[in-house]
Amino acid sequence: MRRLGLPAGRVPDEALLAGMATGDPEIALAFVRRFQRMVFGIAIAVVDDPQLAEDIAQQTFERAWRHAQVYDTRRGSVRTWLRTIAHNLAIDAVRARRATPVSPEDLDALLGIVNRTPEQWALADEAAARTRAAVAELPREQARAVVMAGIYGMTARQISEFEGIPLGTAKTRIRAAMGKLRTVLGPERADHD
Repeated sequence: MRRLGLPAGRVPDEALLAGMATGDPEIALAFVRRFQRMVFGIAIAVVDDPQLAEDIAQQTFERAWRHAQVYDTRRGSVRTWLRTIAHNLAIDAVRARRATPVSPEDLDALLGIVNRTPEQWALADEAAARTRAAVAELPREQARAVVMAGIYGMTARQISEFEGIPLGTAKTRIRAAMGKLRTVLGPERADHD
C-alpha cells in the first residue's frame, strides 16, 4: 500500500483483490479488514453460531484468495462477489448440520439412484444441461432469483433481503422465471428441477 502511495481506504476493491491474488500480505490484510464485518455479518445471520460464523468468514477469504484471478467485474462488484461466497458457504454449513436420517422405506429409492445405468445418467446430464441453458437465457435478475430459490433454498423474503429489493419484487421475479422455464422446458421439467 505504501508502495502505491495510497492509504488502504482509498484503494479500489478490485485493486485490493488483484493485489491479494499476488500473495502480498499487506494487501491481503487490507482486503480482509475492509470486508471482515460484512462477511462475518452474513455468516452469523445465516448460521446463528459465532464460532461457525468465524470459520465461514475464514473460508470466504480463503476462497476469495484462491479465485481472485478469475474474478470478473462484469458479473458484479467485489462486495457482491464476497457476499455470495459467504452466503453460499453459510447455507452449506447449515445444510451439513441438518443431517436428515433416512427411513428404511426410502432406502430402496436411494439405492436405485446409486445403481442407475450410464444411459440414465446421460439422460439426467442432458436434462440438467437443458435446464442450465434455459436459466442462462432468463433476464439476470430473474435467473438470480430462481437459482437462489431453487438451488440455495432461499425464501422470497431472504432473496428480497439479500438483493435489497421489495418482497413483492422478489416474488414476481421468481414467478416470472418459473413461468418462462415451464414454457421452455415443459411443465414437468420446471416443477421437478
